[in-house]
Amino acid sequence: MTFIVWAVIAYVLGSIPFGLVIAKSLCGTDPRLDGSKNTGATNVARLCGTTYGVATLALDVLKGLLPVAFAALWIESDMALSLIGLAAILGHAFSCFMRFKGGKAVATTVGVFLALATWGAIIAAVLCLLVVWLSGHVSMGSLTLALALPVCMVLTGNFAIVPMALMVMVLLFWRHKENIHRLARGEENPWLKKE
Repeated sequence: MTFIVWAVIAYVLGSIPFGLVIAKSLCGTDPRLDGSKNTGATNVARLCGTTYGVATLALDVLKGLLPVAFAALWIESDMALSLIGLAAILGHAFSCFMRFKGGKAVATTVGVFLALATWGAIIAAVLCLLVVWLSGHVSMGSLTLALALPVCMVLTGNFAIVPMALMVMVLLFWRHKENIHRLARGEENPWLKKE
């Protein structure tokens, strides 16, 4: 019963569209209608400014991290905790507050894995940021994170989390399918547009 309660809490918290709330309430724009039409931190930063994008990023990370971290106070099973984390990620991607539509869940994924396997998540996140810096594309970094997570779970000995990491990898690639097509055509917008 404890597992079910925490899974529901994680899903509902993951469903909160912080990017949409911040963009609409603080800068009067709907990120679902402008830019990349995504409610994530990258689009919010482009539409509203870096400060709002960073706030969105932080809140999206926390909504993945907090339910797993608090659930770990009652639940010891890594498998159960990974499923609670997956519920938060699915909440972001299929939000009950947005008719089961949502964002790409990268930041929430980072939060979940920081709670589950801190060092593995940090390594994957550093690789993600390195690729964003080298390529100029957040989507490239996100795909790198997706690929790195299962490997980092193995390398850090978190074998019970590997199945969930593989599921998340597939989900992130599916959520980035349009970005992948644009990257292949050379049409993906860089993080910072050159003047």
